Amino acid sequence: VVAAPNASVVATQEGTIIFTGFDSNVGNVIQVQHQNGFVSIYKHNALLLKKVGDKVRTGEAIAIVGDTGELSTGAHLHFELWYKGRPVNPELYISF
Repeated sequence: VVAAPNASVVATQEGTIIFTGFDSNVGNVIQVQHQNGFVSIYKHNALLLKKVGDKVRTGEAIAIVGDTGELSTGAHLHFELWYKGRPVNPELYISF
């Protein structure tokens, strides 16, 4: 997702933070567990604003857009949506 550097990354839906960490390829990563088996994943963040176990609301800032990780080519948000352990097309569920 194209985004300005230092823009807020917001939770797509309410949920609980289940992972925060750094991966050399995709940089700073944060994951949110939502109801009904959905997990949203946000990669290449400059800064993570939440920790594991935090509850978040829809639209709440959880990270700052960045350019971290070896696979990044500039400031942007790499967003993934998973359903019951399988990746799904987020455009079928979310309006960007």
